[in-house]
Amino acid sequence: MRNPYIYGYLPLITILLFSLTFGMYAVGESLQIFQSIGVYSGMREFLSDFELRVFLLIVFAIVFFMLFSALKLVGETIHELGMLFFSKDNDGATVSQARSGYIILFIGAMCSAFAIQFIYVLIGIFVITVFTYFIYLIYKMSQFMSMSSTIGLLIFELFMWTILLTLVIYVVLKLYNGILASLPFAN
Repeated sequence: MRNPYIYGYLPLITILLFSLTFGMYAVGESLQIFQSIGVYSGMREFLSDFELRVFLLIVFAIVFFMLFSALKLVGETIHELGMLFFSKDNDGATVSQARSGYIILFIGAMCSAFAIQFIYVLIGIFVITVFTYFIYLIYKMSQFMSMSSTIGLLIFELFMWTILLTLVIYVVLKLYNGILASLPFAN
């Protein structure tokens, strides 16, 4: 007998691993920035180097944990909304079939541990892992859906992610331009 919850812990471990690897990279970069602007010596008056690194790692890991958790929540919501529109599965068999794809995310998170020093490699591993998981998910869903429903699900998910990312980029650029316009030396 197979336990349907065997992959239930993998998303948490995956998010923790990605959060730690991105957090460790952010610690190294932030310490370099602190040293270049002259804040590092002042921080060292309160904390030792090890304590400062641990403190920054905790802060950055929490920030990345919240970011990746939010992405997972939004991703699952978009996917299940798409399944609501395009799937005829009333038993939920498609959801349990796709859970084995969590192994792909876990392997990607493990690989990211070897690329802590290189942000482009970290981002590349993350993007390749998510893309591979997405392809695997669509493949698993296509076994339970017609070709038109599979194409509809694929287009729906890509459309929703495109809208979401476009809105986030727009808001960030508007905020950035607003901050730059409010600075006195920007004239």
